[in-house]
Amino acid sequence: MNYWLLKSEPTAYSIDDLARDGKTIWDGVRNYQARNFMRDQMKVGDLVFFYHSNAEPAGIAGIAKVSSKSYPDPSAFDQKDVHFDPKSKKENPVWYLIDVSFVKKLKEFLPLEKIKKIPGIESMLLIQKGSRLSVQPVSEKHWDLILEARS
Repeated sequence: MNYWLLKSEPTAYSIDDLARDGKTIWDGVRNYQARNFMRDQMKVGDLVFFYHSNAEPAGIAGIAKVSSKSYPDPSAFDQKDVHFDPKSKKENPVWYLIDVSFVKKLKEFLPLEKIKKIPGIESMLLIQKGSRLSVQPVSEKHWDLILEARS
């Protein structure tokens, strides 16, 4: 099993939205490295920290899981969609997405400032200066440290 962190602005789609919907597509990713993680490495059943970004405070709001293999992102083909990409063709897609299912909302939101203070977390991609990826891997060690810190 792999572990991941997915960022979403809570005003666009929050952990409460995912709890209500049960499942959603994770579309609109337009960064090649993030796309590669979803397309090439994410597997059904992998666990995900659902992270509220661009929020006050930002932090981990819940846990989800990958519930599909990657497949072409249809928003890339829709000229009316904000994520439209004329270079992406149905016969040769550039952008991919996955389905994500709700697992649980954290009883207590875990803000970024608290995450940064967890001993042993220093090398986590999330807290690296300049790291802005919306899809990123989380090591098993960091996954466990975060789960322990919220207890």
